[in-house]
Amino acid sequence: MNEELLGKYKLVVGMEVHIQPKTGQKMFCGCDANIWGAEPNTRTCPTCLGLPGALPVPNLEGVKKAQLLGLALNCNLNTDSRFDRKHYFYPDLPKGYQISQYKQPLCENGSLLLESGNTADIERVHLEEDVAKSFHEGGKTLVDFNKSGLPLIEVVTRPCFRSIEDAVDYCKKLQVICRYLGISEADMEKGQMRLEANISLRTAEMEAKNELSPYKVEVKNINSFKYMEKAVRAEIVRQREILEKGEMPKQENRGYDEFKNITVAQRDKEEASDYRYFPEPDIPPMVFDEKYITELRAVEGSLPQILRKEMEDKGVTKEQSRILVEVMGFPAVEKFEKLVDGGLGASKAATVLINRKDLFELDAGEILEKLKGESDKVSDTGEIKKVVEAVLEKNPSAVSDFKNGKESAVQFLLGNVMKEMRGKADPVIASDLIKEFLTR
Repeated sequence: MNEELLGKYKLVVGMEVHIQPKTGQKMFCGCDANIWGAEPNTRTCPTCLGLPGALPVPNLEGVKKAQLLGLALNCNLNTDSRFDRKHYFYPDLPKGYQISQYKQPLCENGSLLLESGNTADIERVHLEEDVAKSFHEGGKTLVDFNKSGLPLIEVVTRPCFRSIEDAVDYCKKLQVICRYLGISEADMEKGQMRLEANISLRTAEMEAKNELSPYKVEVKNINSFKYMEKAVRAEIVRQREILEKGEMPKQENRGYDEFKNITVAQRDKEEASDYRYFPEPDIPPMVFDEKYITELRAVEGSLPQILRKEMEDKGVTKEQSRILVEVMGFPAVEKFEKLVDGGLGASKAATVLINRKDLFELDAGEILEKLKGESDKVSDTGEIKKVVEAVLEKNPSAVSDFKNGKESAVQFLLGNVMKEMRGKADPVIASDLIKEFLTR
């Protein structure tokens, strides 16, 4: 974390991430959940409009998707879970309450390992219904109820992040897990994944005592990883200025204005007691047996963190596994496995997929044939060494990045070596030489 940004203070962040699971129907009614591009108020019924007498019926598909995410995040699954009513007034909430979960959520007490080696401490994964969408035009508020009643998974961490980088990395990993397991497309442009950061600053003395600040500010509805980083930075600046005046930041909800790069006040932050939670009387408790949970666990073999470990055990670097699994996605993973099964070394397979864009669009069999046919490939260490030295000299910033811990700099430099040699350098030899020079 940038000391110039924080000064004498230490950052504490907790995350609340809302994810729309991929289901055919809404959470408590039979309305079509595919609302993207639909005309306003055409995906509605008495239940999601909150009309008197309409009763909710839970969507089992939504429940399973939430539990699946909980398992992927190493949570304990509650065998006895229930829905609650969360009361508040807002034009986009027609019933005057939201069906959510409070005391008995579906999943609790999980964790997720981050690139830094730190661990995200997950408090709960629960399920609720989304609210409608408000539009403010010409001094009037218009409401589209298509979004009302969509299933929404909320993943809540404890205040465990001490850097912006860790918080952003956590959110990115959460998105990757959702996509790999088919839980959600997690498309932030479509509102299928929304980020909310609870931010506070404390002194070094407070940190030593593991003492939290008496306030937290929640920046709500952030719709991109880039904006999240900017929002947290902007909020650090604002809170630090208040603390340096000897005052205490107000506990409140704020939004991020990307045009002015500031956070703006929205409303006071509510406590749980303000919502007057009580058990949802129209939905009985949900009880899950061990057979049901065992069947859910059957999908864990395809978790991205497991795929990465399997790659690294075969000799792929940590950075290569991150790029293949978390950046390039499952098609790259499948192609990698087929290349290795076809006799290509794991390290070379990873290098080819990451750096040979001319080959990536081919299927695995075609890639193997192409590589066999490249008999003119330069494997002379001396010749490649000269080009590596020249590339390192031309790119001092990439060299500096590597020395500061950015392993991705190796891939950047390797790409430049391949470019200089018109793709004819043996990428494994070139990669090894780059690492040798960088670690001297």
